[in-house]
Amino acid sequence: MASNAAVPFWRAAGMTYITYSNICANLVRNCLKEPHKSEALTREKVHFSVSKWADGKPQKPTIRSDTPEE
Repeated sequence: MASNAAVPFWRAAGMTYITYSNICANLVRNCLKEPHKSEALTREKVHFSVSKWADGKPQKPTIRSDTPEE
């Protein structure tokens, strides 16, 4: 049974919530004045590790950075 409830506009636009929240966060960061803007831009960077698995055991992890394109 289909629901007639209102659909969030980000879903109606074909976005995921993560995409929508990233766009909003970028807009807020770009509106800040210095020195708060540069501090917020440094917190935007994400670091994570990736491990491949072989024979049920993790291999040596590699450190990755997901930094935004400038």
